[in-house]
Amino acid sequence: MEKTSKQNTQSTSVSVLMINSQGFMVSVQGCDYFISYNRCPWMKNASIKDVLNVQMDGDYAIEWPTLDTAFEIDSLKHPEKYPFIMTPSND
Repeated sequence: MEKTSKQNTQSTSVSVLMINSQGFMVSVQGCDYFISYNRCPWMKNASIKDVLNVQMDGDYAIEWPTLDTAFEIDSLKHPEKYPFIMTPSND
């Protein structure tokens, strides 16, 4: 089952465009990127509310504060430079 939603983007340039069983799509500064659950498997079990709660983290990253997760925008543009599967930190 596919769910779609747009986040309120009043003061940000990032939003979640789509969530499905394979991953989710974000729009960042006018460019769209699909983030597969293969790349960040812990996001698969996140609530829709938490996935939609995305924001800019400075000029070069996006973050999900309630999930303690962030991506550098360059890793979305050039995933081949970041071939590892990300895992959450257990601080």
